[in-house]
Amino acid sequence: MSEVEELESRVYNLPTEDFAKFRDWFLELENERWDNQIRSDFKAGKFNRLIEKTREEFEKPVAWAE
Repeated sequence: MSEVEELESRVYNLPTEDFAKFRDWFLELENERWDNQIRSDFKAGKFNRLIEKTREEFEKPVAWAE
């Protein structure tokens, strides 16, 4: 049995209260990792083109329909 399969089995068999605690912990960990990835990508300049494009669109004149 692989380590992941063992974890799956152990999580599946947790009592309801322990599963809820594990779920909350895991979601917090997932959110933290996501935040760290976004922060890292931003520092690496991976959003620069998107930011530039957004500014270009924002600065375009708006034609209002009448």
